[in-house]
Amino acid sequence: MGNENITSWTEFLLVGLSHHKSPTMFFSIILFMTSIALLGNCLLLFLIQTNSTLHTPMYFFLSQLACMDMGQVLIVVPKMSVNFLTQRNTISLSGCVAQIFLTVTMGSSECFVLAAMSYDRYVAICRPLQYSVLMRRTICLAMTVGIWSSSVFLIMVIALYVLFLPYCGSNVIDHFICEFPALLKLSCADTSAFEKMVYIDNVIILLLPISIIVSSYVAILVQILSRRSTEGRQKALGTCLSHLSVVGIFYGASMLTYSTPVHSYTAERSMIYSVCITVVPPMLNPFIYSLRNRDVLAAARKLLLKCTLQK
Repeated sequence: MGNENITSWTEFLLVGLSHHKSPTMFFSIILFMTSIALLGNCLLLFLIQTNSTLHTPMYFFLSQLACMDMGQVLIVVPKMSVNFLTQRNTISLSGCVAQIFLTVTMGSSECFVLAAMSYDRYVAICRPLQYSVLMRRTICLAMTVGIWSSSVFLIMVIALYVLFLPYCGSNVIDHFICEFPALLKLSCADTSAFEKMVYIDNVIILLLPISIIVSSYVAILVQILSRRSTEGRQKALGTCLSHLSVVGIFYGASMLTYSTPVHSYTAERSMIYSVCITVVPPMLNPFIYSLRNRDVLAAARKLLLKCTLQK
């Protein structure tokens, strides 16, 4: 009865950039990293699509990773840019929830894709004779459908819950994007049951894929060490280390952001973690997967030679 007259906020202020010590420099760095990320991922996608030698399961999942990376930055950076340039930092509740749904869906899908890529490397290195059967096109497509549908379902529950919460305290979010832990701190409802559900989601989205990744790479490491060929060891280790470096950055920042209890959530740390999730991996992925990958480098040289000859 006592809560009937409470007015809930339907608009919020994203003030993370304005509270930053050097907002212009921070914004410029983010914009530069975004440009590199979009350019690198577009080029990687173009190479995969136009070169028939890259039409394999590994690059099928890598192209999805590139699309997810571009999606991450395009969901976050344009809105942040408009807010910074116009100094109008408002975002509606529906817009905030939409941003949460899209970014977390992309992020959770990326967790599953990284796990699928590690499984692909496990089959390629440990069970090469069965690779064409275990990683055939129908299985890859089924894995893709499972990745996207499970991510959408899990995050839709979170988004709908956050959408219908009452927000009767402050409407100031000390961040440059919307995150559901930040919204939960502004809610005047009891969210303890929801937080427990989020922990279960974290087990599915973070711990399940990372257990697949760890077990796959342990098996790969054992297989590599048993090989006599030095060249074969170096090639396999190069591919695996590039993948693990991406996994380390992405999963580390994701766990620190979404596994932290709401009462200990701080916007200052979260802004750093958000950059590590939404901007850093998309910028690094094309370079890590191309500079340490002979097939991608060969495709890039072929494209460059073709462009040079046409001139």
